[in-house]
Amino acid sequence: MKTAILMLNMGGPNSLDEVEVFLSNMFNDKNIITVKSDLLRSFIAKMIVTSRGNQARKNYAELGGKSPIVGHTKKLIKKLNRKLRFEYVMRYTPPFSKTVLEKLKNDGIEKLILFPLYPQYSTTTTLSSFEDIFDQIKEMQWSELSLCTVKPYYNDRDFNRLIADSILKSFTKKENTKDIDLIFSAHGLPQKIVDKGDPYQEQVEKQVELLTKEFRDRGVNFRSISLAYQSKVGPMKWLEPSLDTKLKEFKDRNVAIYPISFTIDNSETDLELDIEYRELAEEFGLNSYKVIKVLNDSEEFVQFIFKKIEEL
Repeated sequence: MKTAILMLNMGGPNSLDEVEVFLSNMFNDKNIITVKSDLLRSFIAKMIVTSRGNQARKNYAELGGKSPIVGHTKKLIKKLNRKLRFEYVMRYTPPFSKTVLEKLKNDGIEKLILFPLYPQYSTTTTLSSFEDIFDQIKEMQWSELSLCTVKPYYNDRDFNRLIADSILKSFTKKENTKDIDLIFSAHGLPQKIVDKGDPYQEQVEKQVELLTKEFRDRGVNFRSISLAYQSKVGPMKWLEPSLDTKLKEFKDRNVAIYPISFTIDNSETDLELDIEYRELAEEFGLNSYKVIKVLNDSEEFVQFIFKKIEEL
């Protein structure tokens, strides 16, 4: 069968003109703002865009006028396409599912594999992207298409070995892991979403457990390994501990951060972690603070993706 693989991610502004589009689409997503009324959700989204739009534009301007997720993803797709047909769809910014799916249909694709770039499953990420694709396929009446999905890979041993390798490679010969407190930072979720059955927190915690074991099996010792959650917005209760609270524990210590819920660097890693939380780290008196790059378009990640496709 003529097959294509569709890589799925949330996306980010391709330019400063897309910042409002990104925010509006995100907060109009029923899996993000979980109120039942579409009208109320639209009102909430408009209020958020109005209140946060200017600051968000300034933040992306600091990153060169666009999200780093765009460039990294394009490089990844280029490397993947040397072997199979890959495309990518962003949930909240171009390329949108409608445009990409229409191109694939016109190209005579018979089988579509959905590959989320989210290692852990969440209603706010994986389900949202899947529903978007399913809705578009239904609207297109593309009933003859064969469809399959890649399962969450947070617990895949090869995937966690890649992460462990990436973490260890980030340290110089002068840096001793025994002197480093490693924090796995995961994007936060409102507690009420987890309470409704979202498995994200459980999967993140399991992955940290597996990575801790991976280091132990290699004979690699960190001063400590812990988990914290970033990106809290609004007054409601979110998953804990928050990263800003966690960092207060490490005065005069050396901290390394690995963004465990991302495979592609984005504004949450390059701006939030590497700039905003770095300022907090300095304020709290940390001796050093390092943010480790995620897998992005590395050849190791490319080969892992090929492996997951072959396993289907």
